Amino acid sequence: MALFPTAWTTPRAPLDNGSRRLLTFTSFLIPLLLWSLVSYVPFIWHPQMQITQPGDVSYFREGTLVDKEVFYRELAKLESQAQEKTVNLPQGNPANPVYLPAPHEVAMALYTAFTTEPKRSNEPWFHESLGHSIQIIAWGFFWSMVFGLPLGIMAGTYESASKIVEPFTEFFRYLPAPAFGALAVAILGIYDAPKIAIIFIGTFFQMVLITANTTRKFNLAIIEAAQTLGCKGFSLIRRVILPGVLPDLYRDMRILLGWAWTYLIVSELIGASSGITWFITQQARYKNFDNVFAAILIIGIIGIVTDIILAKLGKRLFPWNNGH
Repeated sequence: MALFPTAWTTPRAPLDNGSRRLLTFTSFLIPLLLWSLVSYVPFIWHPQMQITQPGDVSYFREGTLVDKEVFYRELAKLESQAQEKTVNLPQGNPANPVYLPAPHEVAMALYTAFTTEPKRSNEPWFHESLGHSIQIIAWGFFWSMVFGLPLGIMAGTYESASKIVEPFTEFFRYLPAPAFGALAVAILGIYDAPKIAIIFIGTFFQMVLITANTTRKFNLAIIEAAQTLGCKGFSLIRRVILPGVLPDLYRDMRILLGWAWTYLIVSELIGASSGITWFITQQARYKNFDNVFAAILIIGIIGIVTDIILAKLGKRLFPWNNGH
């Protein structure tokens, strides 16, 4: 009897719905189990001790974390003195560093981050920071599509346009977008514009090349047939090429939107203090790493939910392409 269903080990074999759900659940379960083991099983890691009773150690405080070496060194000192006088020995429980909160702490933070008032009256709430970041992503990616899609389609359709557009684009895409941060602030100010610019730079040049490559894969026989029937110029692009490549371009935009999120953290370090990155930085400063993890997870949740919604929308918009 096979350990796994045959379809699991057959290249490109379709899976039944039960297998899909099981494997999808397992992909999230495995990292959660590893995280739980590191968090809850003392002998796996736990390099520190959380003080429950300071004893006679002057600098120990209840609830603080100290390295195990320090804890046992002080414990050994007091034990050596116990033969001469009465001492109070420190007590503690194995613990992980403050920067690795347990899953249940992060789960609680996912709720409290939305309900806890900021420490300062002029600081934004978590949902306000999150909403601001989503606006930055939306505007940066919108302008990237406005300029990148037409250029990419032209480059993928005409060899002359390709030679004009793609060589410089190939060169520029290797320049790291964050390197333009200081220049963006100097030109656009310290508010949202330079952040939008960084996301634009990070996605625009990739978008042009990916769009051109996708357009170039369109069946040339269909283009030649349309030209034979008298379809030329912009009409050829609008009525033949664009409808033909639109499902693949839609999928490409879903992938590029994920890239835009990766530039968000860097872009929000530029200029005014706002957005989800500012929230993460502030919480790390206060050593609230459960809130840091919660904010990072929220970004991932928003990303995957957005992609699922776009994927379902794509099936409705392009039903003829659902088998690809």
